[in-house]
Order: sequence, then C-alpha cells, then structure tokens
Amino acid sequence: MRAQAAAVAAAGAKASLLRFITCGSVDDGKSTLIGRLLFDTNSVFDDQMEALQRDSKKFGTTGSDLDFALLVDGLSAEREQGITIDVAYRYFNTKNRAFIIADTPGHEQYTRNMATGASQAELAIILVDARKGILPQTRRHSFITSMVGIKSVIVAVNKMDLVEFDESVFNEIVKGYQALLPHLGFTDVRYIPLSAKNGDNLAERSVHTPWYKGPTLLETLEVVEPQTFAAGSPHFRLPVQWVNRPNLDFRGFCGTVAGGRISQGDAILSLPSRKRSTVKAVYGPNGQVESAEDGEAITLTLADEIDASRGDVLVKVGDPIAAHRILHAEILWMVDRPLIAGGRFVAKLSTAQTPVNVRSLDEAVDIHSYQPRHANALLMNEIGRVTLQFDKPPVATLYSESRELGAFILIDPLTNETVALGIVTGLPREGEAPAASASRPGAASAPAAAAATAPRTRFEQVKAEWLGPALSADPERARGVTIFRAMAAILIGLIALLLGLALWKAIILGALDFALRPLLRRLMVPAETEVAVVDPSTVRDGEGI
Repeated sequence: MRAQAAAVAAAGAKASLLRFITCGSVDDGKSTLIGRLLFDTNSVFDDQMEALQRDSKKFGTTGSDLDFALLVDGLSAEREQGITIDVAYRYFNTKNRAFIIADTPGHEQYTRNMATGASQAELAIILVDARKGILPQTRRHSFITSMVGIKSVIVAVNKMDLVEFDESVFNEIVKGYQALLPHLGFTDVRYIPLSAKNGDNLAERSVHTPWYKGPTLLETLEVVEPQTFAAGSPHFRLPVQWVNRPNLDFRGFCGTVAGGRISQGDAILSLPSRKRSTVKAVYGPNGQVESAEDGEAITLTLADEIDASRGDVLVKVGDPIAAHRILHAEILWMVDRPLIAGGRFVAKLSTAQTPVNVRSLDEAVDIHSYQPRHANALLMNEIGRVTLQFDKPPVATLYSESRELGAFILIDPLTNETVALGIVTGLPREGEAPAASASRPGAASAPAAAAATAPRTRFEQVKAEWLGPALSADPERARGVTIFRAMAAILIGLIALLLGLALWKAIILGALDFALRPLLRRLMVPAETEVAVVDPSTVRDGEGI
C-alpha cells in the first residue's frame, strides 16, 4: 500500500494541481464525499484504514458500515457531534492530476471557516441533499463562492440512494439551482447525481443511474480547467512583505509576485510614494535569477536608495494601479455583534495594515433572493456593500483584477478579532472625496455643513451672529440652547415682577436679557468657547486613547 501511494505521489508531482473545496448545507455529506474519494483513489494508508475501522464503531453514524467522514473530521468535537467545524485540508493524486481539498463546515455559525477555505480555491463542489433540496445555507455558500471569484462549480446531488435514484428528483434540483445562476458569477456549472457513502458516480459509474450519461466526479476533476485569477496578467506587482537588510551593502525588498513578470533592468515605481528606480538584481530561493513571474517568492534590489517598507507595492512604470483613500467593497460580517455605519476597524489588505472607518452601509444582500435591500446594520453571516475610508490610503485594485490586492479583512482594534472579510468592488467615483473630519456617524463634512448653514438673509445673518459659529453648525444643539435662554429670560422677568417692577418693564427686561446676553458674552470672551461634538471613535495622530 505504501509503495503504491509513493508511486501515485511521484506521478502526481508531474501532474497539474487543482485546489477545490466542498461546501453546502449541514449534513449534505461533504466530509463523507472527501473520505470516499480518498478511499477510492487508494490514498488511505494501512494504519489510517485500521483507525477508520476502529473509529467507525466508536463514533460512526452509518451503522456497521465505514464512516468515511472520520477520515477528514479529526477534532474531538467534530467526531462527538458528527459535524465539521474547522477547515480540513487533504491531499491526493491520480495519474493525471494532484489535488488539494478543503472540507468546509456547513453550519451557519461556522460560515467564516467556509469563506476562509473558499478564498484559496479554484473550483467548488456544492453538495445538495437529494431529500432536502436547495436550502438557505446552500444559497449562502453559493453566493460566497461567487463572491470570492470562483467561476467553476460542480453541483453534486448527494444521497441519491435515499430517494431511490429518482431522476425526477435530480432534475428538479438542477432546475432550482439554475434559477440562481443569473445572480451568480459562475461560468462553468456541472451537475452530477451521486451517493458519497456508497461511491455511486464518484470514481466509478453507478449502475443505479442509467439515465445519467455524464462523467463521474473524479473524471470531471481530472479534466476540468477552472478559470483562475490574474491568468496572464501583464502588470507586475510586488507587495513588500519585508525589507531584508543583513549588512550595510545589501537592501532587498522581499515578497510574492502578485502578477506579471519582472527582470533585471526594468524600471519600477514604489507606491504610494511614487519614487522611481530600476531593478538591480532579482533573487529567488536559490540565488540570483534573470527574471521572476506571478506566484514566485523573490527579493529585489534596486539601483537607487528609495524609501519602501512593508505595505508598499513595487510596480512597473506605467501601471495604472494607485493608492485610494476611499474604496467600495462587498463584505461578509462574521461576528455576533452588528456592524453599523461609522464603525472603526483595522484593515489588512495584502501586506498593508491601516485604520479604516465604515463611511456608509450602502445595502445588504437578501440571501434568499440575492436582491439588495436597505439595512441599518449587518448581522452575523450577512453580506453587505459598504464604502470604506482609510486613514492611510492602501494600494488596491478591483478584486476581479487581482486577488492579492483586491481582498482584505477587518480587525477589531480592541480584541484583535477578525470581524469581516471583504473584496474591493469599486474604486472612488469621480468627484468623490473623503470627509474633511469625522464627526457623528452620518453627519455631513465640514464644507458641506458650512454650505448648508451659510446665511442667505439679514435675519439669518443676525441669527448666526447671535448663536455663534459652533451652534450655527449644529441645529439640534442650537434649538436646545435657544429654549434654555428663553426660559432664563422668563425667569428674569418673574424675579423683576416679584421685586415690584411694572409688568411692561419686566417684559422689556426679559426680552433684553434674551437678546443681549449671548452678544455680551461674546463681547467679553472674543474667542469661541463652544466646542463641537466629536465622534469618540475617531482618533487622530498624537491623541491619547
């Protein structure tokens, strides 16, 4: 068995590599499918087989049969509950191809783990239980799969043995899933009826489905050529991960090439500083090389001493990519406290890390219809579209153009917890500018507020002078202060009456107090003493927190 596995591994080393995930709703059979694939391709070692037989008696959910899900579910909590919690990666080879599988959980509370597995996959197997059909979690996983850019999908209708391999059941599920496709970005969708537990249509064609004329699951995986990100991208981009400075005579910029090709002598630009230089030398893992391309880990030395550090991006001169303070994005919110506009986080985009403010929550996505809807907050596992404003503009582009420079995560600065993952869907629109200062969530910027309160009549000019600049910019506070001053003037008039002053004289005294007190105060204290309300979630450079 070991000799055979070694031979398969040797053959697989020369074959192409396919990364794929299994996803879908809970108990659709994802782990069982992977375990059965490993078994049918002779990728289970003798000691693993003995452990599987032993564990199937202790933890199994299939009676006296082998529970192939136990080959993948290794956590004690997973075995006790019979569910998948964490992402499990497995590797196997055939004579035609090598595979890396990510088994992702189906429970809604572990959706974040499914998204993590999908972010590095090229193809997705979406399982559907033949008895239950398309469920809300099937829709959610399909949308997230499309959201992270996977274009090739295999819809595996599992547990066909439990519906007696009824062709009409299979066709109904296919019809239902095809209704979802206009809202998803898939370009290659295939449908396969199977039974993961019994191996029907996995590695060998099933005698129970004479009506199905297509290939088996394994045959499909061996020949499929999924569309991948940045295939043949002409733009060289190197997010700087580390500046290598072993001695006084060497400064190298290290990172993984995120597109294009670089060679010695090429003119490059460091973003966001836009400092220019030329490539002096290119180093790979085994020393100096002539050139490097997408996916290679390299170190560049430059002809000039330019300031570039972790988070900067080296590109060729003429590359249209730029740093942006405002980005439009689609995010998956992953914690149980809601996201609201004005939230303050730390964004990690490629190797850059910078504070960010959720400038607006534009809309949420209804997971049942995939239609946008208005939302004041995003709840756990909801998908929304937001506008982000960064303190330090990161070098970014659309996710559809670059997976590395178009994807990010949001981190809670207090707990260091990853609260959301997102993709860049839009760059700043023409004329769109960041807010001059951050005040209360939803408040207008300073220029907009000034324009809104600019006096247009003589009365408004007097009113603005009477209220003062700070109150004029805040109608709500101005109303409260005006009421307070009116009550104080009435109190002065009542006191004058009690002291024996005539009624008309008391009224005049109160009116003068109301009209002249703010002006007298400003005359005595020329500097404006009222302070505008500042959003406590906004912290500027040098301030204590």
